[in-house]
Order: sequence, then C-alpha cells, then structure tokens
Amino acid sequence: MKEVLPVFNSAVSIDCVLFGFDGGELKILLIERNEEPFKDWWALPGNLVGVNESLDQSALRILHELTGLSDIYMEQYYTFGEVNRHPQGRVITVAYYAMLRLGGDKALKPLTSYAKRAQWINVKDLPKLGFDHQHIFDKGLEKIKRRIKHLPIAFELLPEKFTLTQVQHVYELILGKKLDKRNFRKKILSFGVLKELDEKQKGVSFRAATLYKFDKRKYAKLFGKAISF
Repeated sequence: MKEVLPVFNSAVSIDCVLFGFDGGELKILLIERNEEPFKDWWALPGNLVGVNESLDQSALRILHELTGLSDIYMEQYYTFGEVNRHPQGRVITVAYYAMLRLGGDKALKPLTSYAKRAQWINVKDLPKLGFDHQHIFDKGLEKIKRRIKHLPIAFELLPEKFTLTQVQHVYELILGKKLDKRNFRKKILSFGVLKELDEKQKGVSFRAATLYKFDKRKYAKLFGKAISF
C-alpha cells in the first residue's frame, strides 16, 4: 500500500524592495493595498509565488502586476520565516531588491485590483507599513549600505555625467549620515575610478562645477575592495 504523505501547510511569497534616486531624494516603491488583510495600508509590492513559477519568475510577475514596471533586474537578499508574521497562516517570504535611477519613463500603474496605486515615497517620510514590511525594508536598507562599499551603486543612480557634490549626496542619502566634503573628495578621487571631463555644469546660478564620468574598466580592477567613509 502506497504511503500517504502529509500535505504541507505553508505558503511562499515574494516582496519587492525597490529603491529609487530622484531629484536628490532616496525613495522606496510602495503600493496601497486594496484587499484584506491590511486593506488601505501602504506595503511593499508582494504576493504569493505561483504554483508553476520559479521565485525569479514570480518576482517579475508580481512587480509588474502591482506597479506596471517590467524588465527590472532584482536580486534576492533575505528570507523571512518567523512563524506568526502573517494573519492567515505560515508564510515564508523571499525578499528581492533593486536600485533604480528614476525618470519619466518609469510610470506606475497597477494592472490588478489588488493594489489601488503604486507610488515612490521618500524613505524619510515612510508611512506605517502592513505586515512586517518595516522590518523587510530595514533589512533592504542595510543591504544597500553594505553593497555601496563594494559595488558602484552610487554611480548607477547618477546621470552619465555628474559632479562630485552629486556623488557625495548619493552616498550620504544611502549611508544616512553627513560626510566631510574634503575627506570624501580626496578619498573618492584616490581610487582612480572617476574620469574628469573638460566640461562644466550648465544652467546653474552658482559657480559651475567640473563634471566627471564613471570609469567601469578601472572599477573592475577594484571589485570587492571596500570604499569606506
């Protein structure tokens, strides 16, 4: 007689933690939920993994359905498995994150009634979030604070040509602290990954600053070397 195996009693979900840089602000992508539990609350874009989907496939589908965004490269960064974190039962959540430079080409429009709307919100003005999403957000922020010391996250958030002040501002927003201007510039230039251009800022009322470009080839040689401030 064939043994009857027990049925598993848990679910797996995906939460997407997308950070965006726009107009000098660090933002997080949230949705306003339209279903219980936590109806009318702000939350991270997330839902259950489909039966016939891989985790990566689910992450892309969920993000697209709840925000309208597509073709966003995301990476897994943490798994949340506390027993009582969801009011409907045991749910294990795999969190994905991404960093984006925001612009007019990334319009937000949920494709399902599950979300009323999606919106980029300044991390300094974060509302109260449903479920344990504050904890998930905090872990994501810790992740990018660590990665900014090893990967060119800051430069990916900037335009192709930028000033040293803009670079410092991105680092300060992500690290959550003010950095000494003189020491920062001395250190960031000492790595040799910025190419000084024979160009200045245009259309500014103050003294125009020199523009720089990020040298990916030189950075590749430094990969894995921490840049600490």
